Amino acid sequence: MNTRTRRTAGLLTVAAVLPLALAACSNGSSDSANSDSSSKAAAPAASSSDDMGAGSSASSMDRPFGPACSSVPKNGSGSFDGMAKDPVATAASNNPALSTLVAAVKKAGLVDTLNNAQNITVFAPTNDAFAKIPKATLDKVLNDKAQLTKILTYHVVGQKLTPKDLENGSFDTLEKSKLMTSGSGESYTVNDSAKVVCGNVKTANANVYIIDTVLMPKS
Repeated sequence: MNTRTRRTAGLLTVAAVLPLALAACSNGSSDSANSDSSSKAAAPAASSSDDMGAGSSASSMDRPFGPACSSVPKNGSGSFDGMAKDPVATAASNNPALSTLVAAVKKAGLVDTLNNAQNITVFAPTNDAFAKIPKATLDKVLNDKAQLTKILTYHVVGQKLTPKDLENGSFDTLEKSKLMTSGSGESYTVNDSAKVVCGNVKTANANVYIIDTVLMPKS
């Protein structure tokens, strides 16, 4: 009995020690794996810093740009982050500089059309852009739903356009005729008349380029 007891105790001791030894080994190997992975992770980080110029320029082109962007609120529903969460007509309604456009969209009954559309681009004239139109002419247009709808849908392209797309582009609008874009970097023009004053603004369903002149369809 004593011999068996000693053997049993010995086996129990080995059984108790073995998991601890295995755990220690696995910890050591995981530590080395972690150090390996961290050193591997460090390598791409170093190489990405070498490419910082290209990366930063690419990321900057993904953000809004232009002189009028500075007037956009920093926080709240009217900020760039806030507008990115709302469909385009709702997002525009939160930007004070687009209040005339929003009023026109409501008069034309296009709020739901714009909010429900997917992957569109809107060239959004500022209040100052509408102010360039003689008041009598503007009032007449605002009270002619068919003409107003024609003008507003001419500002909408049925695809999301990046700044790169605008460099030398010709695009079909929802009004069924084309508009032309040109430029580079952070300077773009639409139809050789309207300048983009705050570009690449993201909403939930659209890319928005705020412009300083109302676009007029030729037909």
